[in-house]
Amino acid sequence: MDSRKGSSLFRSIDWVIVVLYLILVAFGWVSIYGASYDFGTTELLSWESRTGKQFVWILCSFGVGFVLLMLEDRLYDMLAFPSYVLMLLLLVATIFLAGDVKGSHSWLQFGPVSLQPAEFAKCTTALALAKYMSTYGFSMRNPQQCAKMAAIILIPIVLIIAQRETGSALVYLSFLLMLYREGMPGAILYSGFCAVVYFVVSIRFGSLYFPDGATPVGPFAMLLTVPLSAIGMIMVYLPERKSVARTILLASAAALLLGAGVDYFVHFNLNYVLLGLCGLILLYLAYNWLAERSYRYLLIGGFVLGSAVFVYSADYLFNSALEEHQQTRIRVLLGMEDDPTGAGYNVKQSMIAIGSGGLSGKGFLNGTQTKLKYVPEQATDFIFCTVGEEEGFIGSSAVLVLFLALILRIIALAERQTHAFGRIYGYCVASVFIFHLLINVGMVLGLTPVIGIPLPFFSYGGSSLWGFTLLLFIFLRIDAGRERR
Repeated sequence: MDSRKGSSLFRSIDWVIVVLYLILVAFGWVSIYGASYDFGTTELLSWESRTGKQFVWILCSFGVGFVLLMLEDRLYDMLAFPSYVLMLLLLVATIFLAGDVKGSHSWLQFGPVSLQPAEFAKCTTALALAKYMSTYGFSMRNPQQCAKMAAIILIPIVLIIAQRETGSALVYLSFLLMLYREGMPGAILYSGFCAVVYFVVSIRFGSLYFPDGATPVGPFAMLLTVPLSAIGMIMVYLPERKSVARTILLASAAALLLGAGVDYFVHFNLNYVLLGLCGLILLYLAYNWLAERSYRYLLIGGFVLGSAVFVYSADYLFNSALEEHQQTRIRVLLGMEDDPTGAGYNVKQSMIAIGSGGLSGKGFLNGTQTKLKYVPEQATDFIFCTVGEEEGFIGSSAVLVLFLALILRIIALAERQTHAFGRIYGYCVASVFIFHLLINVGMVLGLTPVIGIPLPFFSYGGSSLWGFTLLLFIFLRIDAGRERR
């Protein structure tokens, strides 16, 4: 690289993100030191300590970031598919070669170093998505192209689940945020949100019945929202067809009144009435589709059918698809079960640690919950409780503000890209950071299930740090070369 090119690259790099990255990595290292500190220990940089190992990972990540910035930005476009295929092969190999680490087979051992390929697969998957979706002629309305795009996301999910690493697999669902930005119908994102609500409410209130003892509350409440959601979707996607929404509203009211009237004399499960109503709505939407040939009717009909099926399959999915420890975690989170010494122990102790920090915290290395090792995994998945206990509400808020600034800056850079490849990849990066931040902080606060995903730049581990460094610095290099595209 000649001096003029190097000088141009130096000016083109977004130093705001670089500075935020350095600050977060530094804060993360200090937090790991605080979480793993033992009284009387003075060897900060010893390879035998987590602090020393993390320091080596940080130095290596700086080297990785520098190399990524020195490479040609076009190289990431050219190698997107080859790197994705190689990573898939590595994920397959990991299933058979990785040892058992707390029930997971996702870590490859290289002498004294362990690496988790799933952390790096996020980067190659983002590059492959950006490459495919930026090709000439790609359209979110083409079913075949959308199927291939979905396969790019689903294949690594399946392989990572096969490694018994469900938490890492769920991260790939964050790419839905990018797809929404690129034109995916909001109804699909809304359907995903509804699926979560259906699952939670159906499980939480599935065993609670109305006074007549025949109708379970959970499924009834969720099935009742289906026609209401269908009416709302018609108003949004087919505003000129208010008569269709009005017909569904009147039919729903009539069905409920009729069902309630019959139930007054003969108690029966009112959910059957709502299922019949969903069937009538499907037929009515199909009739309108045949008459007008608007795919929006099919979209709304798919939502109605999927909702009805999902509400009644939630119990099966919970009891058959999830493992026992996952069921226990969900029951504890939803307040269905109290397990303060088992599945709920981690969350309970982390909440105690954060709450004990108060406004300004107990001070660096002065935390009692973390220093006395009450919080399991306090240097990895539950690192945020160390920040809360030692730095308090002020320190925790400062960390969240730094992450918010980083994410907003990534989105701003993604929007200024002159080529779809850079924009799509940038939104993939932002989506991954958003998902990790919300889920990790949420599980530490007891707001989301404990699925074991790291807090970017804070949680101990080289794979996590390198994975986020790859994501971020590849985007910085793509952004630096945007004017030549």
